Amino acid sequence: MITLLTVVHVLVCVFLILVVLLQAGKGGGMGIAFGGGGGSQTVFGSSGAGNFLTRLTSITAFLFLLTSLGLAHFSSQQDSRRLQRLAERKSVEKKADDERATKLKMDLERARQAVQTTTGTTAAVPPPGAPAAATAPTAPAPAATSKPAKETTTSATTPAAPRRRKHPAAPPADGTSAPAGTESPAAPAPAPTE
Repeated sequence: MITLLTVVHVLVCVFLILVVLLQAGKGGGMGIAFGGGGGSQTVFGSSGAGNFLTRLTSITAFLFLLTSLGLAHFSSQQDSRRLQRLAERKSVEKKADDERATKLKMDLERARQAVQTTTGTTAAVPPPGAPAAATAPTAPAPAATSKPAKETTTSATTPAAPRRRKHPAAPPADGTSAPAGTESPAAPAPAPTE
């Protein structure tokens, strides 16, 4: 429908341009080219071209106005539909974001409760949506909970590894190997000779 209306609009526009150019103005216009010899306009009959061309210009201008209004209406309808689709898409995305946010809040609440039950603290947990400043200050958690769980379990179950010395003991003078647990120092690289 829009394509047909656009074609009609362009045709009416071209025809309107031609009709306006055919009218005789103060200088004679294009009407002289069709055989109008100044005073008598024989192409359009004895009444002259003025009445006919004036009427044709009015009709063509009215058709141009109607096609312009029709194109503007259809264009606004398309924009309106496009905006409605965009608004629907945004509302669906917002709803999905809200659902993700509530699921995340619930997961965080469950994790907080699980941590509280494993550490044995009975600190009051604010309900979701309550401001954090409204809660009473709680006692600091034990030092074991501040470290990652992996470190606390390994340090509690296995003995600490012996520390290495910065300067390992020198090998014995009798030529035997160094005692177990110490490493022999790396031999320095020989200096380049020239």
